[in-house]
Amino acid sequence: DSWSDYGSRDKPGTTLGRTVPDGNVLFPDIFHTDHLLFYERFRAYQDYILADCKASEVKGFIAEYLEKVLEPCGWQAIWRTDVFEVLVGVVGVNFPALKAVVQLSEPFLCESQDSSFTLECMQELLELKEHQILLQELWVVYDESGEFDQTALAIEHVRFFYRCIWRTWDEEEEDEFDYFVRCVEPRLRLHYDILEHRVPSGLVADYQNLLSQCEELYEKFLNVRNSISSNDSDSEAENVSMVEGLKLYDKVEQLKQKLKLIENPLLRYVFGYQKYGSLQAKGLRPTGAKVIHVVPWTMKTNLLHLLARDKLCPESGEDLEIEFHRDPLAAVNACYEGDRVIICPGHYFVDGMFSIADSVELEGYGLPDDVVIEKQGKGDNFFDCTGANIKISNLKLVQHDAVEGILNVHHGKTTLENCVLQCETTGITVRTSAELLMKNSDLYGAKGAGVEIYPGSACTLLHNGIHHCKEGILVKNFLDEDYEAPKITMVNNMIHNNEGYGVVLVRPEMPSEMKDASAQGTKENEFQDFLMMWLLRMTIDGILFPALGNTQPTQAGDETACAEGSRQEQPGCVTDELELYKQAETSEQTENNSEIANVLGAASAKKRQIHKKRLSELGFTEADDNLMSQEMFVSVEGNQFKWNGKGSFGIFFF
Repeated sequence: DSWSDYGSRDKPGTTLGRTVPDGNVLFPDIFHTDHLLFYERFRAYQDYILADCKASEVKGFIAEYLEKVLEPCGWQAIWRTDVFEVLVGVVGVNFPALKAVVQLSEPFLCESQDSSFTLECMQELLELKEHQILLQELWVVYDESGEFDQTALAIEHVRFFYRCIWRTWDEEEEDEFDYFVRCVEPRLRLHYDILEHRVPSGLVADYQNLLSQCEELYEKFLNVRNSISSNDSDSEAENVSMVEGLKLYDKVEQLKQKLKLIENPLLRYVFGYQKYGSLQAKGLRPTGAKVIHVVPWTMKTNLLHLLARDKLCPESGEDLEIEFHRDPLAAVNACYEGDRVIICPGHYFVDGMFSIADSVELEGYGLPDDVVIEKQGKGDNFFDCTGANIKISNLKLVQHDAVEGILNVHHGKTTLENCVLQCETTGITVRTSAELLMKNSDLYGAKGAGVEIYPGSACTLLHNGIHHCKEGILVKNFLDEDYEAPKITMVNNMIHNNEGYGVVLVRPEMPSEMKDASAQGTKENEFQDFLMMWLLRMTIDGILFPALGNTQPTQAGDETACAEGSRQEQPGCVTDELELYKQAETSEQTENNSEIANVLGAASAKKRQIHKKRLSELGFTEADDNLMSQEMFVSVEGNQFKWNGKGSFGIFFF
């Protein structure tokens, strides 16, 4: 019997744990079932409960499942609501309604927030409910025999489903796709990602707020719709209600789409969220002084002498205040506007997050590999920057157990120079209205994008290495009317060995463009792959081929000589081959840079068209040039793209 996989009818004794209910009343112990793992719930919903049912069939499938596994009577449970808990005995089950028929147990055990819930009061309440209560409000009393294991597990699955998976609007969704794949699996994964701290706390808060707003608006929409359907008159009030209903429906649909984006593990980080507006800068010290904070791992006289010579003796001769700290995080937390932190060589383990809201400098004294700051413990971020002008240099940052990226620039300008960033989740995020200048640095290991560029931001990347990430650089969608185009400069960067693209642009799907772009992109990729394979093969075989730049016809004898020159007497031909190969590679890199600049520029032009159309709709027929200056400033030169899994540049359509 396959159903015995989720119960213990064929096994002696219970396989489930027990838990003691909270409170002052001595209730009997209950089954401990709320600790189930992801795969246990996944398997139950997919294989036993929902299978491939549609949203409109969910209740029927659950009822059918319960009929097979639930004991129809003879067990006790604690009935829990927001205001009381009471011990009841189950005498029957109304499967189609997903309700249990109950009666109060003897002796009467009840705990409530006040003393108004007496035996007589509870009996009257049950009579009003016809002694039927929802199964999900019942916690099955523990029994060592194992006879009620399946009952306890089945009710737990129903309770979890209606608390964490089901939405009141699901039944009205289209039934073209099976409900498990479309709704249950992504919501279940999100629930466990949150439990296991794999989702940023800010994103969790956003999701909960969106869900609450959507439920509230949907309830208002239902009330308006019901009032219209119950009134057959064609009055002005009804017309107003219809307009109100349409507005509510539109708002609900927008919220539902945002919820789906967060529920989708592939998209939740692509679109991101806004936060950290509450970080407050300290400003200048009350005394107006600026302090140098020194973090020594060990301080020897020689190191102190070098430090004083190189960093602590300003040319102006002014008397500086110096504070010493053993912990880099404590030093940063002690900073005011204009302070400077110098970290001496050492390997520092930090359990916490660097939140930098003032304009400060954080500098390692030595090479990046000599000054290492490694994160310990779980947390959303490693570095959060909101200061007007922050500079971080000569450091190696190592990230562990993080939910978000290694460095987030939320506001102001952050300069990152001569640093090494060993990431675990995403790398650097440049939020809307923020600015990043990153130069001579190395970033690797991100499970997301190495650098994420949000709309309305400014990002300058000079002479960096970005490698071994999921994607190299990700430019987020900026075609929304609420956003401005980002300003991007990429010069002489080495972007290589990333799993996906070197650079990827996220933008909405436009069917007419997609059709043409897909066909053209496929042809171009096929041609480039063919050309590179052909070039490599010709080089290996030692054959010259005029198609790669040699405009003079080659004599047959010369061809033979060049073919044999790699083995003996024609070294000049090999040199020519290598030179041609280098020229072809240089040409390809130039084309890659041009392609990225052209596509980003075209997207920016599309943004301008959208903005112009919106202004026209608002009545602005002749827009001011400053008002229309939505073009993305793009400078993409001298970058090298090598060994990226999907190519140098791609577009992610949604």
